[in-house]
Formats: sequence, structure tokens, C-alpha cells
Amino acid sequence: MTSAVPQKNTIGSETVGFKNHDHSHCINEAVAAAETHCAEKGLRFTPARRKSLEILLQEHRALGAYEMLDRLRDAGFGSQPPVAYRALEFLVANGFAHKIEQLNAFIACAHPGANHTPAFMICRLCQSVAEAKSTPARGSLGDAARAAGFQIERTVVEAEGICPSCVEKDPA
Repeated sequence: MTSAVPQKNTIGSETVGFKNHDHSHCINEAVAAAETHCAEKGLRFTPARRKSLEILLQEHRALGAYEMLDRLRDAGFGSQPPVAYRALEFLVANGFAHKIEQLNAFIACAHPGANHTPAFMICRLCQSVAEAKSTPARGSLGDAARAAGFQIERTVVEAEGICPSCVEKDPA
């Protein structure tokens, strides 16, 4: 899923994850944003946290904690589960990654530093995940919440289906 033409991961109508683009751009942009955020907030962007973010950014597919642990071990970061769990927890808490509840897995945020509510489209065939902007508080969920006097604080929007690449391979 790479090409020589970099695409900017901007928030808006662009869905990041199913389009061909230069992954090195994703990695460089997100790591730079994480470094800046951590420096501004006085947070430690440890080598394990950095490597975890780089691993998540290598492809637009959610990774489980144990797969992350295997990749961290292969990169020389040890094999104890807390290594992966702590790094993933830090990345999620600081907006550099999201947890895909349906898969119990993690994916790098396609819009680091942006205040947004993501929606995830998960391909049931190849397991790729695309992140898109969502505004559930303005849609039917928001209408239902307002009618009930409920204030939405957090939503998780995940849809399962078939990505464009898999549809092209087998349109049936």
C-alpha cells in the first residue's frame, strides 16, 4: 500500500488507511508530533514508546498487544508484557494511537495533535483499518442523547466491511 507520492494526513473528509501513500511520511510526521507534544508537556518519549509508535505507523492495520510485544522484542526491547502495555497506554492517553475495541487492538492516530472523534472502518478480509472524522454528537446518536438529557463524553464508532482493495480483488 505504498507509493512514491506522499499524502498529507489532514483531518476532514479524507479517510486515511485505504489509500496508497508513502508510509515514511506517516511515520515521520507522527513521530515529530509526538516528540513536540512530549517536549511541550514534559512527558518522557522513551525509546520503547517511540518504537511502539513507529511499529503502529508501519501499516494501517490494528495490532494486538502481544503482536506489539513480539515486534518490540525483535527490536531489542525485552519480552515482558508490561513493556508493550505501558507503551500502548501512553500512546492512547496522549492521542498518538487509538484502541479498536472490536479487535482489542491498537492503531496509530491518523491525525495526531488534532482534537477529533474518529470513526474506524475495519476490513473483515485483510484487517486494514481506516480512520475517518466522525461527528456522532451531531447525528442521530446526538439527537437521541439530547432527547434523553444525556451528555455524550466519549463515543467509539467502528464499522466492519470490505475495503476498496479487497473489493477490487473479488467484486463478488
